[in-house]
Amino acid sequence: MKLDLMINSIPVQAEYKDDDISEIFIPLLYRLDSLQKEKNGRIIVMLAAPPATGKSTLTKALVRMAEEIPGMQKITVVGMDGYHRYQSYLDTHTMERDGEEILMARVKGCPETFDIEKLTEKIREVREGGACKWPDFDRVKEDPVEDVLTVDSDIVLLEGNYLLLERDSWRDVSKLSDYTISIVADPAFLRSRLVERRLSTGEPLEKAEEFIDFSDMKNINTCLNETMPADLMLRLNTDGGYVVINN
Repeated sequence: MKLDLMINSIPVQAEYKDDDISEIFIPLLYRLDSLQKEKNGRIIVMLAAPPATGKSTLTKALVRMAEEIPGMQKITVVGMDGYHRYQSYLDTHTMERDGEEILMARVKGCPETFDIEKLTEKIREVREGGACKWPDFDRVKEDPVEDVLTVDSDIVLLEGNYLLLERDSWRDVSKLSDYTISIVADPAFLRSRLVERRLSTGEPLEKAEEFIDFSDMKNINTCLNETMPADLMLRLNTDGGYVVINN
């Protein structure tokens, strides 16, 4: 299955194996549909995974799959990335990394560079069930854009790196979920995908690798080592296929 999608203002062509669709993703969609009917109200599904695992792409693909199933409820997809702190904040605030005080902009994407209080407050609003707005993240501008998405369905799929993070400030986020999904993958594979992603923007290889090794790889290891168990746990293989790892 091939899909042409727009992810964070960037066109992306996604491809999923037929077996993964029929054996993992379609059953998942039916499970979510059933959960919503059992609750008889809005459910929040959280998908947590490291950078470069294709979270945003997968969630958009799930929406497309759901649209092709007769009678399946609408799914609204939103991302944690809309709660990045603004670049102006990151350029003027510092944090400690490996014993050194550095500008937060140098490690943009780590847990500390998200506005977790604002995110938690918005999730609580979404749980109440009414229509509400949600921000998105523009990778061209490298900043959030407020209130560009509308949450108006009874199944809300929220994706992000740290939604299931085993840290005090993040546990309150995961407690607001009705169903959770996590994805793991080989760190070296994810690094190669990150390098390819940054090179596609015209960034020089040396600069891309410097940022990835200083910032992104730490974020990947944080996700892989500190993510709490999920209801559905998947492994992304280097061939693009998925394996369920918690059956």
